[in-house]
Amino acid sequence: MHKDNSLADMHWKHDLLGSIEVGIVVLDADYNVQVWNQFMENHSSIVPSQIKDKCLFDFFPEIDQNWFKVKAEPAFTLRTPVFVIWEQRPYLCKFGTSRPITSQTEFMYQNITIFPLASLSGKVDQICIVIYDVTDEALNRTAINSLNLELQELSRTDGLTGLYNRRYWEKQLVSEFKRNKRSVVQASLIMLDIDHFKQVNDTYGHSAGDEVIRAVAAVMKKASRETDVCGRYGGEEFVLLLPDTPEGNVKFLADRIRRLIEKSPVVYEEQPINFTVSIGIAGFRQDFDNHVKWIDCADQALYQAKTSGRNVVVVAE
Repeated sequence: MHKDNSLADMHWKHDLLGSIEVGIVVLDADYNVQVWNQFMENHSSIVPSQIKDKCLFDFFPEIDQNWFKVKAEPAFTLRTPVFVIWEQRPYLCKFGTSRPITSQTEFMYQNITIFPLASLSGKVDQICIVIYDVTDEALNRTAINSLNLELQELSRTDGLTGLYNRRYWEKQLVSEFKRNKRSVVQASLIMLDIDHFKQVNDTYGHSAGDEVIRAVAAVMKKASRETDVCGRYGGEEFVLLLPDTPEGNVKFLADRIRRLIEKSPVVYEEQPINFTVSIGIAGFRQDFDNHVKWIDCADQALYQAKTSGRNVVVVAE
């Protein structure tokens, strides 16, 4: 009778471990596998007889042994469960996705829980790892985060040129202004305006004008450094913030931008459109009360460039 009860217990435990849609792995203190359920067999193609009493790490080299042992230690010594979510580590065992054709990932994202399994004496000789397939949740979260980043990028860039829009660019200028106020650093500001832009629109149309604006933006992107902050200030006006750059070093860059634009006509509907730009430069000064004064200073230099014949660079006095 006792033998029949043992067989019945084994039967329902086997059915239970085989029917649940989570991975169940029981490890001893040497991390040798004692239990390997149907979920684990299905996703690893390793049958229980292959892995029983053998070290888990020998079958799954992707598991960082030091990391896992540190994670499992509280379960053995403190008898407390441990949780690891996919955002901390995408998976424990690298399994293929359960929907290889329709899924957007090649592997299964997993959450894992490590439970202590105490003996009758209270000593924890074994731990149980429960592995949950959270691929759908992870992909949805990743898609949402990606969309949020895309929306964030759209909110700070100008749709026509891909440069920063005025609101976001001015926010960066305020940060740089405060940094310059706190420490003895030098920074410069360039303001650039397309000469006779209204004439371009009136002669060739607004679509041609858009192409001219894009061309100027492309030159500014190419000429500026990664640390520079390039933006479209409005209409045909552009701005370039150069941190840690004295105004004396900016004149050469501004002249380079001016010459590149002068020598690069836009071809629109097989018609070359020649155009030039005027540029004003203002270095940061400690007597500026706020960032608007800095902009005004560069704008005045730009105005002087316009009134002195255009297609020139003027540094503010």
